Amino acid sequence: MKILAVGDTYIPESVMKAGLWQLEKAGYDVTVRQWKHQNLEALQMDNLLIEQQGPEAVVMPDDLFSDIHQYDIVIVQFTPLSQKILARATNLKLIGVLRGGTENIDVKYAASKNIAVANTPGRNARAVAEFTVALMFSEIRNIARSHTALKNKVWLKEFPNSAGIPELLDKTVGLVGVGHIGQLVAGYLKAFGCRLIAYDPYVANAEGIEMQSLEAVMRQSDIISIHARYTEDTHHLISQKEIALMKPNAVLINTARSGLVDQQSLVQALKEKRIQGAALDVFDAEPIPEDDEILHLDNITITPHLAGSTADAFSNSPKLFCSRLMQTIEQGCDMTIVNGVKLNLP
Repeated sequence: MKILAVGDTYIPESVMKAGLWQLEKAGYDVTVRQWKHQNLEALQMDNLLIEQQGPEAVVMPDDLFSDIHQYDIVIVQFTPLSQKILARATNLKLIGVLRGGTENIDVKYAASKNIAVANTPGRNARAVAEFTVALMFSEIRNIARSHTALKNKVWLKEFPNSAGIPELLDKTVGLVGVGHIGQLVAGYLKAFGCRLIAYDPYVANAEGIEMQSLEAVMRQSDIISIHARYTEDTHHLISQKEIALMKPNAVLINTARSGLVDQQSLVQALKEKRIQGAALDVFDAEPIPEDDEILHLDNITITPHLAGSTADAFSNSPKLFCSRLMQTIEQGCDMTIVNGVKLNLP
């Protein structure tokens, strides 16, 4: 069985090769290449184009997939696989994507060619969970605001929440979604003595968490943290209606997908001081346009889509996918196929 793995600036060839050693040890023919960029920013700009416009948005170097017809499996992270490329992949059975999202793959066309597409859920779950808790502290304890003020030689002691800066002990934190990331966040917050409530229509029970309706979570929570999966059904899951239910001293955190929250309604609530604050790592337009009013709010903490980007998350991704693939090959375990194609490896 022939396997082609394509690394990038985040997962270079050496890291990719080291992560897939089990496959080589098992006797499979593994070729590793790299989609090259001058720096991380250049890769990020290409990835942003692909996320917004699909895998056709960026043209691949001719030599990267010139022999794709030879391979049974292709493994990528951000590298796009367009219809044009997949049309030549006459032997391909499986595309492995080393992250949760598959925007860089023409998933529907792959299905029409009977090519299974598998992602790697949970590969950066701990990174996102840790960042989520960090954003909570940064917003409620004014860490980013005071840092920026000091860098500008201002000894700032007055903040939008100065009348009620909280501690986490006994505060109610509402999780919207309790998948892998949500459960990790819950575990961290239990150590701080938080009361945990959650909304997730796919989870009936979660240890140490009270499952409630979305409306109840929005009404009761001092901090609301978004961890739901983004689909057509969850677009603007948190809309103007839900934001209006929040307590005046409540804070909303989003490190998941921007589309889960009606950003315009959230910004309006922050402008009118109807809620205490927010912390966002994801936005409707990325990078944020220079004239976006979100940049002028004084009761929000913003970061440029950093939550899942740790060295450990990237370096562990090939290992995690390789382990799952080996379990599938050797033990018949199911992989997370996202396009409904039955995996049929030689």
